[in-house]
Amino acid sequence: MDASVLGDFARGNKVSQTANRTALRGARRRLERKHLRRERLHRVLMKLDWLPVHYQESLDRYGKILKNQEPKFAWYKDSEGKYTFLFMDSYNEMLSEFRASHGELLEQGLKIPYDWTIYFLRKKALTRPVTNYELAWILLNFNQKRGYFQLRGDEEEETPNKRIEYLKSLVTAVIPDDIEESAKEKWYSIKLENGIVYRRKFDVKPDWEGKEKEFIVTTDIDKDGNPVIKDGEIKRSLRQPKDDDWALLKKKTESDIEQTHKTVGEYIYDSLLAEPSQKIRGKLVRTIERKYYRQELNDILQAQKKFNPVLTDAELYRECIDLLYSNNESYKAS
Repeated sequence: MDASVLGDFARGNKVSQTANRTALRGARRRLERKHLRRERLHRVLMKLDWLPVHYQESLDRYGKILKNQEPKFAWYKDSEGKYTFLFMDSYNEMLSEFRASHGELLEQGLKIPYDWTIYFLRKKALTRPVTNYELAWILLNFNQKRGYFQLRGDEEEETPNKRIEYLKSLVTAVIPDDIEESAKEKWYSIKLENGIVYRRKFDVKPDWEGKEKEFIVTTDIDKDGNPVIKDGEIKRSLRQPKDDDWALLKKKTESDIEQTHKTVGEYIYDSLLAEPSQKIRGKLVRTIERKYYRQELNDILQAQKKFNPVLTDAELYRECIDLLYSNNESYKAS
């Protein structure tokens, strides 16, 4: 126990370190699972011979990164000991697209990061062939960026009988509901252009009319996924989130991606191509549902099966299964 905990104990206060131990244990387990996922993918990629020499030399036979090694998949040291980008052909291909859209900015000194090549490849892999090393880089990227997944069963909403959505709408009218002048706070009906009414208390009448506002809309749904109707109206509730509201950022990002009808990789790359000065980390895409990454990865693999015979090799697939599940009888029997 540290000094503060001992002080609480001496004063007769309730002392428990269970929560701290649980939090630390959970963090250790998450890190362990993360490393295990990466190591298992390394083993499959080694089996396929899809790992660059410089990267594979940093792994042991089980796919674990050796001590004092920090390999970078897309970077290797040349004969002079300088780091060199492995995918220069793809980078130059991407650079030509930025030059076509922002030639004047490139001439003025705009630098296009090498790391953006992964988003270019994620888009390219949906329709065109990529090399084995490039596909391995994409797989390792998905192994790290997995999205948010709360439930351990099938893909479901956070609450099965509710649908949570992001809404940005123009306010057409702000109407006071209370007629009692002495009330400190009054109820107001906020009418939106889509017909939805949002009720909330305010000290003074909000100056929202004619302005666009963001909301998180929770709609009750039945077992068939249809909105529940009560008293002739859809049963729903609205709340106006704070600027740093995690649910708002998540739903807003998902809504933006869905409206473009693009995968996450396409959405990021096309956004960067349109506005190269914006940031990705913590800005363009933050936490979103895992189903978006899962769908993109499935689309990429289905597309690459047309170009890469390894992905349709049943015998090689069986060997990879045996490699990962050597002691699992159910997998051997399937």
